[in-house]
Amino acid sequence: MLYDEPLAAAADGLRVGRIDLEAYLDELEQRADVIEPKIQSLVSEDGRWKRLRKEAAELSDRYSDSTDRPPLYGIPVGVKDVFHVDGLPTRAGTDVPSEALAGDEAAAVTSLRRAGALVFGKTVTTEFAHFDPGPTRNPHDLERTPGGSSSGSAAAVAAGLCPVALGTQTIGSVIRPAAFCGIVGFKPSYGRISSEGLIPLSKSVDHVGVFTQDTAGIALIAPVLCEGWRSLSASIRKPSIGVPDGPYLEQASDDARNAFESQLDRLQSAGYDVVRLTVFDSIDEINDRHERLVASDAALDHELWYDEYGELYSDETSRLIEDGKKTTAAEIAKSRRSRIELRARLAEAMNQHDLDLWIAPAAPGPAPVGIETTGDPIMNLPWTHAGLPTITVPASRTNEGLPLGVQCAGRFGADEDVVRWSHDIADVFSEQLYAEV
Repeated sequence: MLYDEPLAAAADGLRVGRIDLEAYLDELEQRADVIEPKIQSLVSEDGRWKRLRKEAAELSDRYSDSTDRPPLYGIPVGVKDVFHVDGLPTRAGTDVPSEALAGDEAAAVTSLRRAGALVFGKTVTTEFAHFDPGPTRNPHDLERTPGGSSSGSAAAVAAGLCPVALGTQTIGSVIRPAAFCGIVGFKPSYGRISSEGLIPLSKSVDHVGVFTQDTAGIALIAPVLCEGWRSLSASIRKPSIGVPDGPYLEQASDDARNAFESQLDRLQSAGYDVVRLTVFDSIDEINDRHERLVASDAALDHELWYDEYGELYSDETSRLIEDGKKTTAAEIAKSRRSRIELRARLAEAMNQHDLDLWIAPAAPGPAPVGIETTGDPIMNLPWTHAGLPTITVPASRTNEGLPLGVQCAGRFGADEDVVRWSHDIADVFSEQLYAEV
């Protein structure tokens, strides 16, 4: 099956002609006809496959010489429905008219097109990338959430509908759903991927991120999306890893912490140096400042839409905006300073203990039952607050077969190191994961 190829292999096959683009789309359509009604990851689109075949034919004509094809030639990309895409409406999971939300195509989408990618379609998002969920279900268990707010992007990649998808993260909306769906999610350093053309939730902390099936896919797509990406050779040493013990880690469930300890044992057995530190002793304050910042930004960024269409906003998003209106200027300033202060404290701890990465559970536990909520992003919050590059990789499964992931965060701006080190970390866990399948 052609659609089973992960991103890097599929891109190579399409580029050199080993995979026929038309046949590839045929198989994806057949798979989507079977899978999509069950998981509901895509925003409905009349004529999706006619559009895709037309764009694919134009792409084939443009790059008839296989030696001249760009890196993502023919790759279908899911796009979270808070990114503007030329030719497709932006609904953002809300009842606010799409005409009111319209804007120029997102810079990230344009970069993907220039690299030869096809827009597979819009993927379901919670309303304005906050907490009010859509209909998407977890491919591993249809009675469970795929996570959010990038629900559709994570589910579509996990189900093999597209090998890569764009998401956003304001608290945990890339790392958490990737973990729940058993795939790889990457959130680069704050601002490393342009957020131009994105409907914001909180401009101060909104990150653009990506989902793929493996870390090789992240290595392929990151240079396309991340500004100033540096090509690094394979690492000749294993990174030293810090574990943030204390109140932060206690936010995870007992089962998640037990699984995490087993995951750390596997890393140490593979030769990794693991150092345990208490770095988030004021985690409640960090959580509160981040949440206040998100609310205040949402109130400001949505002011005009909310004034005109407030009655169309969900109760969940309305509460966020109303809370944001009550946030004082002093609280906002304190919360914004907190991002830089936390980043500096983490860098200082890394310098003092000679650490390269932090590692932690990617979520408080496996995907919870029900699709009325998207799960708790609390384990992702401090890394997002500090704006650090973070990647999650599948690490183990529960007794019920549900995925559990670990997240690795690096120094601000050291995205390239985080990605290259992720390959071996993922490999440490892959042998056990394959044995559990």
